Amino acid sequence: MIIVRRPESIFSVRGSIQNGTFSGRWHFSFDQYYDPEYIQFGTLRVFNDDILSPGAVWPLHPHKEIEVVTYCADGEFRHADERGKGGVLKKGWVQHTTVGKGMWHSEINNLPDKPLRFIQMWFIPSKPGLKPSMEQKQVEKEERTNRLLPLVSPDHPEALPIVSEARVFSCFLQKGYSVRAPLTSNHGVYLYVLEGGTPQVNGYPVPALGTAKIIGETEFTVTAEGDTELLLVDVLLL
Repeated sequence: MIIVRRPESIFSVRGSIQNGTFSGRWHFSFDQYYDPEYIQFGTLRVFNDDILSPGAVWPLHPHKEIEVVTYCADGEFRHADERGKGGVLKKGWVQHTTVGKGMWHSEINNLPDKPLRFIQMWFIPSKPGLKPSMEQKQVEKEERTNRLLPLVSPDHPEALPIVSEARVFSCFLQKGYSVRAPLTSNHGVYLYVLEGGTPQVNGYPVPALGTAKIIGETEFTVTAEGDTELLLVDVLLL
């Protein structure tokens, strides 16, 4: 089963933050947004596509018992926490944070003259009370061109580790190319078209900024009708 969600149905939000403004496209219930049809998808609890104005900062705020994956879609993302630790992500780079027992952190646009666009995903951890940690991975465009590149996974050695039944892949799919992947029993896939042309997922067109939920298939194929950037999340269905 392929369920396509068009971009206009995804919740949009705007507001002011420290040193600037933000706009967001929130896929699941979050903060003031609540939709009983979109609470979570398996172990994926939050999927936010956010833009911060040049130099803007989401100030330090607390979280607890979540696994966070941050993907930089454009600009430069900078993370900081109460320990002073952080790191800068450029386009296509990824960061994983185990919040565990609790952590204060902030999201920062590292550039004073360009907006930042980043995707932040929260996953339900497999274990409670984990020690907080953070690591990141540099990814070049050619590494994810015409292939599903594992960014975060509990079982891909080249990916960042995560303590959740979840795997995140990126792909820059060139026009006319396809990628095929199996789907494990009791798992589902959440595919997001970050930018570019309208790919076909098992024959179903998914527009830019739209999504496809893939459930109950043994495999799926994504074919690009134009160059397109994709994020793909494979999760255990709860």
